[in-house]
Order: sequence, then structure tokens, then C-alpha cells
Amino acid sequence: MTEEFFPLVDIDGNVIGKSTRKICHSGSFLLHPVVHLHVFNSKKELYLQKRALNKDIQPGKWDTSVGGHVDYGETIEDALKREVREELGIINFKPFFLISYKFVSDKEAELVHSFYTIYDDKIDPNQLEISEGKFWKIEEILSQIDKNIFTPNFEFEFTKLINQKLFPL
Repeated sequence: MTEEFFPLVDIDGNVIGKSTRKICHSGSFLLHPVVHLHVFNSKKELYLQKRALNKDIQPGKWDTSVGGHVDYGETIEDALKREVREELGIINFKPFFLISYKFVSDKEAELVHSFYTIYDDKIDPNQLEISEGKFWKIEEILSQIDKNIFTPNFEFEFTKLINQKLFPL
């Protein structure tokens, strides 16, 4: 398997270097970009994925519909399309930009580029990355915040987007 490289960025998203996935996830806190897509259906329910148990970050937790790293040399838009295709098998969707922000966990620092889409067609989750997926009512998600079933990043972002009224609700 070839080593995976991530771009290193400044807070404005300008590429200032590159590093390996292993180093970025090992407590180096090198800022690297990721993309998130929140998939809503026309009933205003939000699709969440449950991370596979083999994931190196937050295995077995419910998370954003799609989340993934930007590869070195890849644009944010191309990374978003690739991750959505790889994780959920979705090819035709229209992304709408929500927000970019820095998120720091106990292992890494990410510059998150968050989008949403409205999608009512078939979703085919990648079983290697996702153990299950389903649409949730917003009230169901709110009732489970701080109960250790969601990833910290999802809870942070979801709360931020709800509070700033950025979701299409």
C-alpha cells in the first residue's frame, strides 16, 4: 500500500507543505484539510454514518454523512466528490457551502470545509468504512448530544450549524 500524503495548510487554507496520514494523526497537530457533507432528504432528516470499527479515529461512533481528508494535490471540490462517491456511492449531487473552521481533537488539527446537499435517491454505504447509516430527525440528534454516541467533531459542527441557523431547515 502506498503512503497517503495530506497537504498542510495555514488557517486560510493555503498549502504550506505536506505530511503523511500517520504523522498528521499521531499528535503532531499539523493542520490539514478535510471535507464534510451533510446529506439531508426532502423530509429535512439528516443522514448519519456509523464509523466502522477498523477506523483509526473514533471507531463505532455516529458521524457526519461524509467526512474525509483532502489528498495532497487535490482540490476541496474534487476531494468532496471523491469522498461522497467512496463512502456513500453518490455521484450526482449539488453541494452547498456551509462553513470552514479549525477543529482540534486529542490527536490532530483539521481545517474542516463543510457542505450540505438535499438527496432522496439511493445511498449505498461502503461497508469497509461505514458499519451502518440512516436518516435521523433533527430532534433525535439533539436528544443524543453529549451521550457519547456521536464523534466529538460531529457534535461540535452540528451544534455550531444549528446555532448559526446554517442548515436548510
